[in-house]
Amino acid sequence: MTTAYIGLGSNLGDREKSVKRAVKILGETEGIEVIRVSDIIETNPLGQANQPKYLNAAAEIETNLSAEDFHKRLVEIETSLSREKREKWAPRIIDLDLLLFGGDVINHPDLTVPHPQMHLRSFVLKGLCQLNPELVHPVINESMNELAVRLNDADFVLNPKVPQLVSIAGIIGVGKTTLAEKLSKLLGCKLQLEAYDTNPFMPEVYAGKKELALDSQLYFLTSRTVQLNPDILEPGQIAISDYIFDKELIYARGLLSARQLSLYEKIYPPFAARVSSPVLVIYLQDSTENCLERIHRRNRPYEQKIEMQFLESLDFNYRQLFKDWKTCPVIRKQVSKFDCTKDTNLQHLANEIKYYTAIKD
Repeated sequence: MTTAYIGLGSNLGDREKSVKRAVKILGETEGIEVIRVSDIIETNPLGQANQPKYLNAAAEIETNLSAEDFHKRLVEIETSLSREKREKWAPRIIDLDLLLFGGDVINHPDLTVPHPQMHLRSFVLKGLCQLNPELVHPVINESMNELAVRLNDADFVLNPKVPQLVSIAGIIGVGKTTLAEKLSKLLGCKLQLEAYDTNPFMPEVYAGKKELALDSQLYFLTSRTVQLNPDILEPGQIAISDYIFDKELIYARGLLSARQLSLYEKIYPPFAARVSSPVLVIYLQDSTENCLERIHRRNRPYEQKIEMQFLESLDFNYRQLFKDWKTCPVIRKQVSKFDCTKDTNLQHLANEIKYYTAIKD
């Protein structure tokens, strides 16, 4: 017997009745036993917003059928409940998706297991977490609970028509540049590093010349807008940056005077509108004490006056930024548990990135 998991959805007719009817038919099928069904939840439709909301659930199944035969039975049940062949994400009476089939990885023309975008769907992961939160995705090698946390209750769709920007975020000294360089080399992709060394104002700002803080922020704003412009980054190709553009306002609010900030906030919006949004964020976290120690150890002259209070403020604001973040998935890495100098850790993360991006062949 193999343990399989399926997703159920309906947004036409008596939605709850259709979901329950599909479960009943499954349970009456020879070679299939329905073990558990998650709560039914209401969700917004993917792709086409101008359609009714869905009711969704997940079910845990035991079966002695092969994956192919089990999938055929799901299709037969859809047909029996009057599902018409429709375009992707169109309204439907019932939708049955084979999410997982044991630990199998299947890539056939008519069947892909695990479901190729289940890790991007909160409405799928919620049901799976209710059934088995420690269930491990056989390709990404992370638990359903971890995959769900990355989405922050949002749902995402891979889009190969936009740059596949992966932004590494975190406070000063957490190791963003080191990780970005290693990932870029491993993935063979474009690398965009912050223009620290070319900013003529930043050393003086850190030395105490607050009157130059606005000049420094505007320098970063313009350089980052150029680096992350969609015309610079190629659609469907991965690019790694050692910063997230949204940090601009964090630093501006921490470094600028009230008068400078008022002007900056007027200048900022048209620049922000011209940059590519990340399709994935890797958020590195560590204690401020460890980060300050790294800052002192790497001995950049202009950073030596950075104080613990400044790092603690940055850390708080980064946490606030990602608390309600719904732009893209966020992979959080505790530096104390994730050593990017170890090839196994780095390779695992690189493989995950491939699964969260729509890469052109």
